[in-house]
Order: sequence, then structure tokens, then C-alpha cells
Amino acid sequence: MRQGRRADELRPVVIERGYTEMTPGSVLISMGRTRVLCTVSFDEDVPPWMRESRRGWLTAEYSMLPGSGTERISRNSQSGGRVKEIQRLIGRSLRAAVDLDAMRELTARVDCDVIQADGGTRTASITGAWVALADAFDMRIAEGKLAASPIRDHVAAVSVGLLGDEALLDLAYEEDIAVDVDCNVVMTGDGRLVEVQGTAEGEPFPRKGLDGMLDLATVGIEQLVGIQREARRS
Repeated sequence: MRQGRRADELRPVVIERGYTEMTPGSVLISMGRTRVLCTVSFDEDVPPWMRESRRGWLTAEYSMLPGSGTERISRNSQSGGRVKEIQRLIGRSLRAAVDLDAMRELTARVDCDVIQADGGTRTASITGAWVALADAFDMRIAEGKLAASPIRDHVAAVSVGLLGDEALLDLAYEEDIAVDVDCNVVMTGDGRLVEVQGTAEGEPFPRKGLDGMLDLATVGIEQLVGIQREARRS
């Protein structure tokens, strides 16, 4: 089931920067067979409820392209509760790494479009979108529109699961549907937790199982942050 991977091993991760030319930040991230296009654009305004705050804002949208799964995914199904929950997760995760006060009435719009889905699409979206966002802010600085990047830290995410008593890192789809517990973990580059989403698929699981998954997620996210850094140097 692990396709030759160890329990604590990520799938192969590739981050391709500048994947499209029409937005200031764009990344194609591949984690195994999962591929997500992450783009960032800017609005010279903020939502009406923020206009007196002199702060910036960051919002995210997520979708799965019709051909991203083994069966066609209808575009009309992309407004349901699951999609909205994932969009909010991506937005919260990225805002945890950004100083909104330093953006000064600017909105960053992050779009994550799943080209191919084989598990971990939301976690890949967060990890890839951080790189696209950092690139977009750098371009704005180069254009003289921003004095310094408002990014305070890295943020990355990974899935983990429990199969019996064994913790598994970075679940592909066939692993995700087989595990007894699945969990998505988002962390900053300095190791602080942003969000933990964990669910027992059947029997409740003990606290030590959660501790084991968090320890494993920490190992994986440290590696992903290293991959982000390497991608940004390329």
C-alpha cells in the first residue's frame, strides 16, 4: 500500500515556480500523484468591513478540475460545504504566516486548483500556496509597491494517519480510505501548530495515537519547509 515508502517517508515532492505567467505568484506542486496549481493575485482594496482598519487581507479559493479524479467532477459541485471548509483552512493557514498590518489595505487572493487528486490535496495546496505567495510579494517589492515582505514565517501542511497502532505520513488516496484515523496538520516553520484536523473513522483512538501522529507530522513538515526553502533558492 505504501508503494515502497517507509511509514515516516513523504511522497516525492516537486515545487515548480513561475508555472504560469499571468499572475505575480504561481506554483505547481506535486506530492506523489497529487498535483495542485497555486496562483496569487492582488486587489488594491480590502473587503468593506476592513476599510477602516488600515490592514490587509488574504483569502483563498479551492477547486478540483473536472478531470482531476477517476470520475469527472462537476464544476457545479464546487460550492458545497467541503470546498468552503478547505478554502477557509487554506486562508487561515496562510494568514498565520503573514503580517496583515504590513499589507496596508491590500488583498492577496490565493487560488488552488487541483489538476490531479491522489490524496492530500488540501495539504499540498497550503504548502504550494505559501511559495506562490512569497514570490508574489517579492514581485510587488521589485515593482516598488511594497517596502518589505509581510511574510513572517513559513507554513506547510501534511496528512498523517493511524493504521492499527502504526502512524503513517503523507497519505495517498488508497491509504487515506484504509486508515483507522486520518489527520491533517498545519504548522509554521518554527514548529508551532496552526491547525489539527483529526477524525476516527470507526473506533475512538487513544491520546498516544494523536501524539504519535503529531510527532510524525512535525518530521514531515520540517522536510516540506526545507523543500520550500530550496525551491525559493532555485
